Amino acid sequence: PNGLKVLPPCPSGHVGFLCSCPSDPGQLQDFCVADRTSQVFVNGFACKDPKTAVAEDFFFSGLHMAGNTSNKQGSAVTAVNVAQIAGLNTLGISLVRVDYAPNGQNPPHIHPRATEILTVLEGSLYVGFVTSNPENKLFAKILNKGDVFVFPQGLIHFQFNLGTNKAVAIAALSSKNPGVITVANAVLGSKPSISDDILAKAFQVDKEHSRQYPSSIL
Repeated sequence: PNGLKVLPPCPSGHVGFLCSCPSDPGQLQDFCVADRTSQVFVNGFACKDPKTAVAEDFFFSGLHMAGNTSNKQGSAVTAVNVAQIAGLNTLGISLVRVDYAPNGQNPPHIHPRATEILTVLEGSLYVGFVTSNPENKLFAKILNKGDVFVFPQGLIHFQFNLGTNKAVAIAALSSKNPGVITVANAVLGSKPSISDDILAKAFQVDKEHSRQYPSSIL
């Protein structure tokens, strides 16, 4: 009943269960190129007819070009996910290039749907992530060219350029659409705004100081 079926005992003697799930755990075909014109709403994108797929559905050009770091954070992220490569649909992987000006940073943020593995191509970065409550332990390290660091899925993490020259990194993520939540933007710049009373209590500051940050950091 309710989509749950009991299977005969396995050879080990354990009883197996089969449940109907809203999505498949793995690929059921070679690929599923995203059909961005489809009106069907699914968890991701509907597939276009594989007979109409072309090489361009699996191609992107431009990661050799540096991003514009002339902004308050001094960084630029060039994403290559399902929005740029339709053939990434259902494949569970994507890529970003991150450029950092001297003293630039990719501020504390979260990828709700992906683990990230980052490789430094140029420069030196101070990177880290913070574990969940109640420990909130910081794991941080200085990375140089060729070094690799992993940021587990859903944990707050950051990168900061320690050097006097620009830095460049490439990161792979375990989702076609990893999503990103920049902590400061989400908490201090939500629309509509979170109540000043809530922010003041959360940060343990006076109410009049609870919103002194957004204009300078968002």
